[in-house]
Amino acid sequence: MDPDREVRRGEAFDVAWRLLGHRDRTEAEIVRAFLKARVEPELAEEVLGELREGGYVDDARFAQRFAEDRRRLDAWGADRIERRLLELGVDREHVAAALGEGGHDELEAAVALLERRFPAPPSTPRERDRMLGVLVRKGYDLELAHDALRRFAGAAVE
Repeated sequence: MDPDREVRRGEAFDVAWRLLGHRDRTEAEIVRAFLKARVEPELAEEVLGELREGGYVDDARFAQRFAEDRRRLDAWGADRIERRLLELGVDREHVAAALGEGGHDELEAAVALLERRFPAPPSTPRERDRMLGVLVRKGYDLELAHDALRRFAGAAVE
């Protein structure tokens, strides 16, 4: 084997390990790093293939963990999670699978967010719009945000 190629291969792995040492990455993120580091395309594909085989890069697993973490830690809705995963280069099929798993109840999560952020249901249209804005920015569908607001207001009345 060409010793010069082995050096370049080692450098490509170094690029990947530096990224993966911080957090899980998508294949697209690794490819972008290879492009930035000017790794030859065929060498980049070879190294990425080995990373896939070793389980170091797995977009399906990444999407699943990302969706779980954003829901649990940041109270993100499905729309925002989907947008971010697509920005990170995850295939739509992996995104759809990640959003469909786990038995997550979007409406329940949106109501819980309102309960944490606001002491009482809205008493003015401005307060209602503010609450809806919080939910929409977190990535909840507008219709679901309205349903969550109705449930939040109904829970306070009971």
